[in-house]
Amino acid sequence: MSQLKHIDIPDFVTQNGTVTNINLSYQVFGKPLHTAPIILVNHALTGNSNVTGSDGWWSDLIGDNKCIDTLHYTILAFNIPGNGFDANPANLIHNYKDFSARNIAQLFALGLQHLLINKLFAIIGGSVGGGIAWELAVLKPDLATHIIPIATDWKVTDWLIANCHIQDAILNNSSKPLEDARMHAMTLYRTPESLSKKFDRNQNSESLFKVESWLNYHGDNLNKRFNLSAYKLMNQVLKTIDITRNRLAFKEVASRISGTVHIITINSDLFFKAEENWETFIDLKSVKQNVTIGEIKSIHGHDAFLIEFEQLSKLLTPVFKIENTSDAVLKKAI
Repeated sequence: MSQLKHIDIPDFVTQNGTVTNINLSYQVFGKPLHTAPIILVNHALTGNSNVTGSDGWWSDLIGDNKCIDTLHYTILAFNIPGNGFDANPANLIHNYKDFSARNIAQLFALGLQHLLINKLFAIIGGSVGGGIAWELAVLKPDLATHIIPIATDWKVTDWLIANCHIQDAILNNSSKPLEDARMHAMTLYRTPESLSKKFDRNQNSESLFKVESWLNYHGDNLNKRFNLSAYKLMNQVLKTIDITRNRLAFKEVASRISGTVHIITINSDLFFKAEENWETFIDLKSVKQNVTIGEIKSIHGHDAFLIEFEQLSKLLTPVFKIENTSDAVLKKAI
C-alpha cells in the first residue's frame, strides 16, 4: 500500500463559518508526482484513499495495465477529512453538520495547491466522490481536462435528502447505529431484482433468510472497520451536494467548466436516477459542447459502479487511451 501522507490546513472556514484545523491525508500511486499526467480519484462514502493494489477498493479499474494505467499516470487520492482512515482519533470530525460537499472540494483544492498541482488530466469519482468532483470542477473550472462523475449528479434530489435524513436519524438514535444504518443503506445501493437474483428467497435456517444474513454481515463488517462520527460526516457530505447553492442556475454554473464532462450513469440506480443524469446531460449540452454520457446496464443498482467493471472500463477507455497514445508518440519523437 502506498504510504499515507498528510497536509495540515489551519483555520479552515466551514459552510456555516466555523473555523477549524484540518488534517488532509492522501496517497499517491503509479508515477511520482509531477512526472506524468495526474488523475485525482475521489472515494465513495465508506471508501478511502487506498484506491489500488492488493487491498485497493477500485483495483479492478486502476493499476498496472488496467483501464487507468499506473504505468502511465500518477494517481492521487485524498481522504475526505474525518473518514478515519488514518486511525488517528484526533482527526475525526464530530461537528459534522458544519461541513458540506463544497467544503470538501475546497479542502481538496487547498491540498492540490500545497502539492503545487495546477492542472489535472482527470478528476474521477463515484457516488459522493463524483459529487465532490462536480463541486471541484465548478470551484476550479480550468483545473481538469476531464471530469468524470460516476453514479452521481451535480445535486441531490428530495428522495436522496430523505434517505440521508433517515440515515442520520438511525446514526443518532439506534442502539447499533453503524450496523443498522449500513443495512438500511445496502437495500438502497442495490435493487429488488438484484437481491432476488442473488438470494431467490433461500434460507440459511428456518428462522433466517440468506438476504438477512447478507445484511447482518455488511452491518457487522462496517462496524468493525468504520467510525460512527465518520459515517455521520460522510452522510452529511452526500446530503449537501449542490453546485448551485448560493450561486446561479445549473446551466450558468456548469457551463464555465472548461474540461470535458463525462457523465456515467446506471440504468437501475435508485440513489442517483438515470433519468436525472440524462436531464443533466441534455441541459449542459445546450450550453457546452464537450459533454458526453454513458450508461451502465445492470440489475445491481447504485453499486454497479463497484461491480460492472467490464462495462465501466469500456466507457472510460476512450478517455484514458488518449493520453497513453500521446505519450507513445512523444517517446517515439524523442
